[in-house]
Amino acid sequence: MAHPSQLGFQDAASPVMEELLHFHDHTLMIVFLISTLVLYIIMAMVTTKLTNKFILDSQEIEIIWTLLPALILILIALPSLRILYLMDEVNDPHLTVKALGHQWYWSYEYTDYNNFGFDSYMVPTQDLTPGQFRLLDVDHRMVIPTESPVRVLITADDVLHSWAVPSLGIKMDAVPGRLNQTAFIVSRPGIYYGQCSEICGANHSFMPVVVEAIPLKHFENWSTLMLENS
Repeated sequence: MAHPSQLGFQDAASPVMEELLHFHDHTLMIVFLISTLVLYIIMAMVTTKLTNKFILDSQEIEIIWTLLPALILILIALPSLRILYLMDEVNDPHLTVKALGHQWYWSYEYTDYNNFGFDSYMVPTQDLTPGQFRLLDVDHRMVIPTESPVRVLITADDVLHSWAVPSLGIKMDAVPGRLNQTAFIVSRPGIYYGQCSEICGANHSFMPVVVEAIPLKHFENWSTLMLENS
């Protein structure tokens, strides 16, 4: 989850988020180099007393400022396209969960386990127990196994919503009448927090997303218990 005064991204909990963090660092270094070069050119032009009446017709400068931006764009575009393809790839998921957005809560359906499901409401501030987070914790978490490909089918029942978990590198719109899908692998056990990221009405900020990743053996026990109680 995010922390007070945090400047960077949350720690990666999935391979895709690790790739996004590496791409961010890669692009940021390019931005620093461009900013340094531009600042140096500005300072050199402002402070120098030398003039060159042929500088406006320099063929070499024209070639440089045409090829250099093209090279920079290639260095940014190639890794960006690679990550886009990785994020869009869904290969033989071990589990499929359907997330349905409502005003203002989420519903989850486990279609691979006799189609059981539940609603996930935010825990009100007055009902929070020690250790729970205000505006982030829910009464029923979406539980998934670790180190297993998971596909999430996302849609909405009323208005636009968005299912987002930053530490997993996921943000997918929930559109009424349309079924979107995303896939991810959680690298380690833990509880990962997110929120609806599309303004959906008065209680938009009160429909958090909580994903709990547990080992496969514990997930099977949990799913059996849920089936018995449903």
